[in-house]
Amino acid sequence: MTTEAVPPQAGEAKPPAGPTAEEFGRVQQSPEFTELRRSYRSFAFPLTVAFIAWYLLYVLLSNYAGGFMGTRLFGNINVALVFGLAQFATTFLIAWLYSRHAARRLDPMAAAIKARMEAGE
Repeated sequence: MTTEAVPPQAGEAKPPAGPTAEEFGRVQQSPEFTELRRSYRSFAFPLTVAFIAWYLLYVLLSNYAGGFMGTRLFGNINVALVFGLAQFATTFLIAWLYSRHAARRLDPMAAAIKARMEAGE
């Protein structure tokens, strides 16, 4: 088995060439792409900062507020355990929110940009 490219035979269509660097540059400067990037950043950056702050609060409280974190809420369940489990819940919540945001806003915009590029516009 060889890995050499076989030239197309007479009558066969050549595969379409991909977009050029100039076309990618034009799309990147377009208002549609700018809106796509803005929509992504306006969602991702604030949630990233909020989650990092929430995580650092958990770490700092665990290190410097042992009495508070050791407070029993019921049975053997204390504040530290609830905060730790809330970290997991927050992670899954953010993933679900991003998935919903992407499906509603980002994916349709990206599909429109892709369709225009493939059409050669």
